[in-house]
Amino acid sequence: MPQPIHILHLHSSFSLGGKEARAVRLMNAFGDAARHTIVSGVPDELGARAAIGRHVRYEIAQNAPSLTGRPSVARYEALAAFMRRFDLVLSYNWGAIDGAMARRVFPKGAPPLVHHEDGFNADEAKGLKVERNVYRRIALGAAQALVVPSQVLESIALRTWKQPPARVHRIANGIDTALYGQKPDPRVIPGFVRDTKEVVIGALAGLRAVKDLPLLVRACGGLSGRFRLVIVGEGPERQAILDAAQAMGIADRLVLPGFLDRPHRFIGAFDIIALSSKSEQFPISIVEGMAAGLPVVSTPVGDVPRMVAAANAPFVAGGDEVLLRDALQPLVLDPELRARVGAANRAKAVADYDEAVMIARYRAVYADAMRRPGVLG
Repeated sequence: MPQPIHILHLHSSFSLGGKEARAVRLMNAFGDAARHTIVSGVPDELGARAAIGRHVRYEIAQNAPSLTGRPSVARYEALAAFMRRFDLVLSYNWGAIDGAMARRVFPKGAPPLVHHEDGFNADEAKGLKVERNVYRRIALGAAQALVVPSQVLESIALRTWKQPPARVHRIANGIDTALYGQKPDPRVIPGFVRDTKEVVIGALAGLRAVKDLPLLVRACGGLSGRFRLVIVGEGPERQAILDAAQAMGIADRLVLPGFLDRPHRFIGAFDIIALSSKSEQFPISIVEGMAAGLPVVSTPVGDVPRMVAAANAPFVAGGDEVLLRDALQPLVLDPELRARVGAANRAKAVADYDEAVMIARYRAVYADAMRRPGVLG
């Protein structure tokens, strides 16, 4: 039996967000063909490890060089030396771009590197920083491939970061859509009891400023009709969300259960999936909601307007609470409309966003970077 490929994952953080969920799903899919070492730029953010399958061989690196800090030849040299023990390096987002820069500065003996860009934090939500664009342009010259999930990011990679078209791969995020067709169990959501007279508006998001969840709370505060808002996730904006709900007089309608894994277990208990982010590219929570047969209400960020079914297009609008409220209101009042739009979304998710295609394309990109066809199964 051939030796498994040893893959180094350089993550900006390893809490369970969209990019981490995808990385873990690929790790699980590769099975015995690979073993993995994970570095987190924020060492104590490791929540995604709970989703790694028991059959997967992995370790969390304890003494890896830092991914963060001011540019430093010494730090780049240490990173490059650390990376040389692996067969493939996978780096993720701005917080791990120094892995690519280390390979650029110290290329001798370096393994192939594939960089992934999934979107931007609040500090670049309103516009990319010029100095970061220059840095990315230089660092990504050392990558065998750059993988992005959205058309918006693909355009940025080609036009702003000046990457050769042959090096840029757009791979849509995928999920096991069959799981999301199963009957949900709302009991797995702490503090939530389903009331059939209420419309349940759900959101899956890290409670971070870029997700702008107080905006969603304010939008819901202006709705007529009975509803409950359930926001699944954890993060530093929790108190800001609670404060917004108190100010709008809907604190008794808000449920904040914290982080919950395996959303296929409960997302179908929602009636609407909502997103209020300032910046996204190809949010996996939207795909999950679509696969569960839900209508989507969202700010028009990233590829969301293109992701949803045509019937859902009118409900992707606006970046303030009034416009978001106006998109939510007809769906809250009309169960037949919710069912019709949700069915169209489910059909599109199954056709376009099933994980089998995604996994096959990532296998091919990684194997091609190593020049070892078929090595990952």
